[in-house]
Amino acid sequence: MPLPLSPRSKLACTGAIALSGLFACLAADGVRTGNPVTRWRQHDIQRPKPPVVEPSEAGIVTKPPKDAVVLFDGTNLDAWKSPAGKPWKVVDGTMETVPGSGMIETKGKYGDIQLHIEWAAPNPPKGKGQDRGNSGIFLMGQFEIQVLDSYKAETYADGQAGAIYGQYPPLFNASRPPGEWQAFDIAFRRPRFDSSGTLLEPARITVFHNGVLVQNNEEPFGPTSWLKWLPYEDQGERGPITLQDHNHPVRYRNIWLRELPKRPAPPTVVDRPKTVKLATDLLDRYAGQYRLNPNAKPNDPQATIAREGDHLTISFPFRPRPLALEPISETQFDMPYTDGRFTFQTDNSGQVTGVHFRIGDGERQLMKSKP
Repeated sequence: MPLPLSPRSKLACTGAIALSGLFACLAADGVRTGNPVTRWRQHDIQRPKPPVVEPSEAGIVTKPPKDAVVLFDGTNLDAWKSPAGKPWKVVDGTMETVPGSGMIETKGKYGDIQLHIEWAAPNPPKGKGQDRGNSGIFLMGQFEIQVLDSYKAETYADGQAGAIYGQYPPLFNASRPPGEWQAFDIAFRRPRFDSSGTLLEPARITVFHNGVLVQNNEEPFGPTSWLKWLPYEDQGERGPITLQDHNHPVRYRNIWLRELPKRPAPPTVVDRPKTVKLATDLLDRYAGQYRLNPNAKPNDPQATIAREGDHLTISFPFRPRPLALEPISETQFDMPYTDGRFTFQTDNSGQVTGVHFRIGDGERQLMKSKP
């Protein structure tokens, strides 16, 4: 179940329409396009339930990598704080909710992460529907991955274990029986905003539940809220990991994350050598068939270099679509989309004998077999 509604966040549903006998709701804005989009009503009991899949019986304890931020190793709650001032408890190496204590959240704040977390619903099970082993994991304090006893238990699809709560049901129900340890492995990419707070890119979430993919790079259409969708708001680039107390003694263990770096942006101006214009007859001399290695037999596959206007192309047997080679000197050719350089070689009489090419940090010699 989600956190309480933010009083600052409001998103009205523009209407409801009947769709194939089911009700769907038109949200005010599409996350990416700004156009109205059709969505399931939140918690629609007619929404198809995910198929059940039995996870592997193998152990699920995954040791954190050396660069991981360990949030709970079974000894203490030093990485956590309780906004309500009522801490959870550590029991036999596990972190356990204390009903009525409220949420706990990490002291640290995080953006793009890989998160591993293990949990167990209480056994024997009590209650039904959402009142059965309920908790939740909030990424950046905003986007909830549902924790629930969904083993042979009925509830609405977008509230099952592994759901992006109220938005995307899990693709599969990979739940273990209550009392058994379960694992979520989550890849989270935070939303992106421009300097004015306008959304550029929604969050993205991938979840494996007990090794089974249940959320496949989904884009939440806003932070988790109950009964009504909310729009994105720029709340900064980092936020805490929050665990929910829903008055059920759910246990957690082995919680760690890895902060994911930004990919280096390419230079705005690519420093490429200038192309030169070569005579057609010189380009034609370079054209022909080239053996892929010096020991190739006559009938072995070969590369083909051909003239195309003012430049050359090369085609490989494993990649028949020609690749452009642009001249930067009389003997050297550059690849426009790849860090690649081709250097043609001649003998003392000026006959083309081969070409040396470099792709990234790899090099290879091609020998000319015939024009």
